[in-house]
Amino acid sequence: MDLAQSREESFGKDSHLLRNQIINEYLPYVKRIVNRIAVHLPAMIDTDDLINVGVIGLIQAIERYDPSRDNKFITYAVFRIKGAVLSELRSRDFLGRTTRRKIRDLEKAYLKLEQKYGREVTDEEVAEEMDMDLEQFYKVKRMSSISFVSFEEIGHASRNEPASLSSSLASGDADDALSLTTMKEIKATIAKNIDLLPEKEKLVVSLYYSDELTMKEIGQVLNITESRVSQIHAQAIIHLRSKLRREGLLED
Repeated sequence: MDLAQSREESFGKDSHLLRNQIINEYLPYVKRIVNRIAVHLPAMIDTDDLINVGVIGLIQAIERYDPSRDNKFITYAVFRIKGAVLSELRSRDFLGRTTRRKIRDLEKAYLKLEQKYGREVTDEEVAEEMDMDLEQFYKVKRMSSISFVSFEEIGHASRNEPASLSSSLASGDADDALSLTTMKEIKATIAKNIDLLPEKEKLVVSLYYSDELTMKEIGQVLNITESRVSQIHAQAIIHLRSKLRREGLLED
């Protein structure tokens, strides 16, 4: 039995010392998760506050982890940490209703024009459709990336389940939020829609979310500027959000 397995089987024991050891060991995961999320957030969001919230999520994972289930502790902990951080961001509603409405309008404009022309549309065409100048348009486009990173609108795979994944995580309904069936359905749907993205968008999404490269590192891999990577990422997220909305995984 290796050390990690031994620790996982010890999580159910009431040991304050063990809990502190686990927190210290997994704290780098908390910081990494928060820092990747924070890249997309406005400067007004205090990263240290989010790290503290992430630690609370880690503690919840330690207290509630069941080693008899078919998942590793780190998998469960990542869900708990992300759930805590994203629920905190949702409660702050840093985007606001007006911005969220503009983001939905942006998605609808892309969808409408792409169906009309049967091709990818330019930023200028979408800005004109939305009656915006390019500066306003790019601001909303950047916000669309921020809104997606939280996944807070993603609910259970069925339209009949109104509770969101992050809400379930925050409320402690681990059996529902982490049920293998639900998570597999959500992951399968997202993966399917990522495969439908244009090749360059799909590559950027894969490198960023699966390989966990930074925007700068992706730029080096693809031999393009970091700014261009950011633009492709934003475009990919707009397309993904539109597709997920049609699948019933995003709220209208």
